[in-house]
Amino acid sequence: MLISLINRSKEVADARAQEVARAINRQIKDDFEPYWSFGGTLRLEGPIGQRLRVHDQSDMRGDAVMYLVDGTNTREAVGWHDANYRDIPYGIVFLGLCEKLQEDWSVTLSHETLELIGDPLCNLLVEGNHPFDRRRRVLHLFEMCDAVQAESYTIDGVPVSNFVLPSYFSLGEQPGRRNDFLGTVHRGKTLQSFGMNPGAYLNIFDPKTRKWSQPEFEGDAQALQRKKHKAQVKAGRGYRRIHPQPHPR
Repeated sequence: MLISLINRSKEVADARAQEVARAINRQIKDDFEPYWSFGGTLRLEGPIGQRLRVHDQSDMRGDAVMYLVDGTNTREAVGWHDANYRDIPYGIVFLGLCEKLQEDWSVTLSHETLELIGDPLCNLLVEGNHPFDRRRRVLHLFEMCDAVQAESYTIDGVPVSNFVLPSYFSLGEQPGRRNDFLGTVHRGKTLQSFGMNPGAYLNIFDPKTRKWSQPEFEGDAQALQRKKHKAQVKAGRGYRRIHPQPHPR
């Protein structure tokens, strides 16, 4: 998968965007692919013009597009392709949102890139246990990073996101198997299948109630702040999946 990175930020120079893209491509090749056996490439492209029509895809040279923009408003992501007729896979990194979350934008870009690779259209669901009621079956979005989204590590000095491994999506715990790349221990335990680490929240659908929810650990201030700020933007892939909007006519 070839992902076009479009830098429309006035705060981040193309040279820095190249450094971050190089580190994320190393992450994909050296860390992600050995576990998942699929991958992609993030490639910096030049933006076309200042304003594009909704259905214009001139910015995109590959299979998907990722925008790096200032602020927190989708209008700043000129030319983004969420609302077109062809369901172009996309991701947006808002520098203003990263600042509110006190998260390096490179971590967010890593997170969004890995999730584009895993589920380009954000429409895959996996049946699994509810994180707080293991006897209850719900549907989880097939997300690569949400369960560990508060965790990161560095490659060539660039912070990148932690991510889950295939065994995370198994119904039962497998002795000796790792559920996330870093294997961080919290309260004596590593990440459980269909669970989450502190600072994270999940997007799950309950077939019985036919409702979406975003559970987090009780009293988890970091997760609550993340949910609050991301909900205000109303533009993430997960948000669009849970709150679908009709295509423009």
